[in-house]
Amino acid sequence: MRMSLQITLTAAAALSLAACGTTGPAANKLLTLDGNPPLVIAHRGASGYLPEQTLESYARAIELGADVIEMDLVSTKDGVLIARHDPNLAISTDVAKHARFASRKKTIQVDGETQTGWFSNDFTLAEIKTLGGISTDAERPQEFNGKFKVVTFQEIIDFAKAKTKETGRTIAIYPETKNPTYFRDLGMPMEDKVIAAINAAGWNSKTAPIYVQSFEPGSLKYMKSKGLNTRLIQLIDGDGIDMKTGAMTYAVPVDRPYEWTKAGDKRNFDVMVTPAGLAEIKTYADGIGPWKRYIVSVKGTVGADGKVVDVNKDGKINDADATSMAPTTLIADAHKAGLFVHPFTFRNESRRLASDYNKDGKNEYAVYYKLGVDGVFTDFTDTALAARAEYLKSIGR
Repeated sequence: MRMSLQITLTAAAALSLAACGTTGPAANKLLTLDGNPPLVIAHRGASGYLPEQTLESYARAIELGADVIEMDLVSTKDGVLIARHDPNLAISTDVAKHARFASRKKTIQVDGETQTGWFSNDFTLAEIKTLGGISTDAERPQEFNGKFKVVTFQEIIDFAKAKTKETGRTIAIYPETKNPTYFRDLGMPMEDKVIAAINAAGWNSKTAPIYVQSFEPGSLKYMKSKGLNTRLIQLIDGDGIDMKTGAMTYAVPVDRPYEWTKAGDKRNFDVMVTPAGLAEIKTYADGIGPWKRYIVSVKGTVGADGKVVDVNKDGKINDADATSMAPTTLIADAHKAGLFVHPFTFRNESRRLASDYNKDGKNEYAVYYKLGVDGVFTDFTDTALAARAEYLKSIGR
């Protein structure tokens, strides 16, 4: 990760001008690629409040004012695309409570990671419709667990169209081909079905209210070759941060696209954030969705014993024990390459906020908005929108 003094000074200068009440074209200029305010993308819906990727979660995000609702697509046994973050249904549904499915529990490899659970490809849509979504974070509300059903990609398309008509504002969607190599190896490729659904919706264009994303370049390239003309986004992941140095760490299954692993390519995701990597992405995509730590990393305090200090004394080392580092040049580099930037994922829990944000998620958004991100993936739509409103007001927009 390359730190840039120049971008830091530029951001500081912009803040100084805003604070002084400077007026005129330069004062209210946004640093986004198209000059428009950054999008607020409801990550799996209002997942900070309700079980993720359910119609109820998406409805709540839209009520809060989200510009876009985001979903991950996996396949059922009968080939229907549904909205779940993982093929492993144990992670986000109450499948474990359904005795009739007990025998389907198994241990397999998903993208090189050993997982135990129940997998979407072993269930028909009718069977999956008997399951309920659950919260995937113990700090979030649990009282809705099991109450809301899993939905299909088609149901989400229909829902977004209905809400657009109902609200009078465009509600865009942001589907991801999830674990595409895993499903392709099972003989259940999803890309052609994604394209067919988009064509049927009349959304196959750059101006349509849809963004299509994937961590695997091959999935995006295939869809583009088959005539998909929507905006395409290359996702860029990492496993964690070395709290002593602030450097990115990599581990299966988020070290590299799994298609690279299968091909023997040992490079990690970080090659994508170099100028050469961004230029390659531009040949098949319109934007990038990097883990936010590629833009602003965090670093802890190392004590006399050589260990990172547990500042908040909760017995764990997490972002709350760290402070933000200077930003990298990734946003500027991506914009130079003609790519928009939608980092993930912004959350409100204090353990996920660096100490210099003072336990207020709005302070984190402010940093990224000022740096020029084109959108943010968030579990808390309302916080992202409040921070955006404050930022736009501060620059006279």
